[in-house]
Amino acid sequence: MARATLSSKPTRIQAEKTALIMEAALKVFSDYGFRGATLDQIADEAGVSKPNLLYYFASKDDIHRRLLERLLDTWLEPLRQLNADGEPVEEITGYIRRKLEMSRDYPQESRLFANEILRGAPHVSETLAGQLRALVDEKTAIITGWAETGKIAPVDARHLIFSIWAATQHYADFDTQVRAVLGPDAENRFEDATAFLVSFYTRGLLPEG
Repeated sequence: MARATLSSKPTRIQAEKTALIMEAALKVFSDYGFRGATLDQIADEAGVSKPNLLYYFASKDDIHRRLLERLLDTWLEPLRQLNADGEPVEEITGYIRRKLEMSRDYPQESRLFANEILRGAPHVSETLAGQLRALVDEKTAIITGWAETGKIAPVDARHLIFSIWAATQHYADFDTQVRAVLGPDAENRFEDATAFLVSFYTRGLLPEG
C-alpha cells in the first residue's frame, strides 16, 4: 500500500487518522524523548497497526519533524504579540502571562520542544538561527528602545527574554517537581506563579522615580 503523501489533498478519514497518530506521538515523545520513543509505542497509543502508521508517516523522524513544525508557529506567537506601541511594563508582563498559559495548556508540547533542544535541535536548528533569532532581534530592539528612553529600567533585553523563557517553561517541563514541592498548594500553581512573576518582573522593570 502506498504511503499517504502531502501532494494530494487527504480525505477526511486520512486527515483524522493523521491527527490521531500525531496526538499519540506527542504523548509518547513527551514521555520518553525522541530516542526512547518507538513506532510500536506510537502505534499502540494511537490504536493503529504499525503498517497502518507507516502508510501515513515514513518514519519516527518524519513524525517528530512534523510535530515540531506544527508546534513552532504556536510557540512563537506569544512573543510576536509584544507591541511596540503598548505600555512597556504591561507588554512585558503580558508576555509572561501568555507564556505561563502556554505552559499550562501545552505541557506536552513544551517537553517535546525541550527534548529537541537537549538533543542539539537537529530538526529545528535552522528555525532557531533564522526565524526565532529574527523575532528575538525585533523584540530586543523594542525593549532596548524602551530602556533607552527611560520607560523601563536599564536591561539586557535578550537575557530578559531568556529569563522569561526559563521562569515560565519551568512550570511545564518540571511540573512533576513543582507539584511535589507545593503539595496541597499545587492546584493553584499557575495562578500563583502568574501573580508572583508579574509582581517580580514589574518591580525590576519600573524605572527609578
